[in-house]
Amino acid sequence: MRKHLVIGASGQLGIELTLGLQERYGIESVTICDLRKSDDELANRSEFVELDSTDSKALRDILKKGEYSTVYQLVAMLSAKGEINPVSAWDLNMKSLINVLECAKDGLVEKVFWPSSIAVFGPEAPKDGTPQDTFCDPTTIYGVSKVSGELWCNYYFEKYGVDVRSLRYPGLIGHRSLPGGGTTDYAVDVFYKALEGVEFDCYLNPDEALPMMHMDDAIRATLDLMAAPADSIKLRTSYNLSGCSFTPKELTEEIVRVIPGFKISYNPDHRQNIAASWPNSIDDTTAREEWGWKSELGVKELVEAMLNALRN
Repeated sequence: MRKHLVIGASGQLGIELTLGLQERYGIESVTICDLRKSDDELANRSEFVELDSTDSKALRDILKKGEYSTVYQLVAMLSAKGEINPVSAWDLNMKSLINVLECAKDGLVEKVFWPSSIAVFGPEAPKDGTPQDTFCDPTTIYGVSKVSGELWCNYYFEKYGVDVRSLRYPGLIGHRSLPGGGTTDYAVDVFYKALEGVEFDCYLNPDEALPMMHMDDAIRATLDLMAAPADSIKLRTSYNLSGCSFTPKELTEEIVRVIPGFKISYNPDHRQNIAASWPNSIDDTTAREEWGWKSELGVKELVEAMLNALRN
């Protein structure tokens, strides 16, 4: 059996990826790791193993026992939370990645997935249609760790032949768990407020456009990337990935079409400065050409999917 280990499985992305792996490869083929279990009953159908991702010995012990073909290393402290304690964010984000890369170098796993982010881009990158190869000058420690992580991934591929693959995720929007401290979290929280009939207080400017993506697209992209033949993966830093781009105002307008009377107010805080340094939209031509990526959900479809899922 080809087995998959998801590290950081109790987070927003981890739960969704676990379900995607279960559906594609079977429940028994997936093992989930984190400091504690999530409350998601479907994800918890797979075996859970408690793991501190910064503990290299504990990770090696799990890999030696399980005969895993693929590791998905998702552990990270996100952008807004990372700015509160940047040293801790750096330590967690880097050590958890390097521990996995070292295990792959030593032959304990065949393939590694590690998520990067649009946070690698900063004020000097083109704002519209940000290209695959452009200047990266991140303004957050989260972005700094993602740029560094991309370079580590490429180094382990070039130096040791580690089959490591990565995607630069935009803001991810899903319904199975609450946000985890990112700058794009408003685009999840707003749906809860709309269904509760509560006015939403947004911490971004109404016209601050950001690249976003529904979790269904993100998980499909991840699994397709990892299933692609190795010779079609030309980039070992990270691929740009695009879903749809919108502003808080545009997102609210789509929600109001479904829930008339929903209201939003705007009180920008420190997260607005982070968002302003990120792209408005992303060019993911390289991913489309090299391994066949194509998004399926635009803003309208994303809104419908989120509201229907949360109602159910």
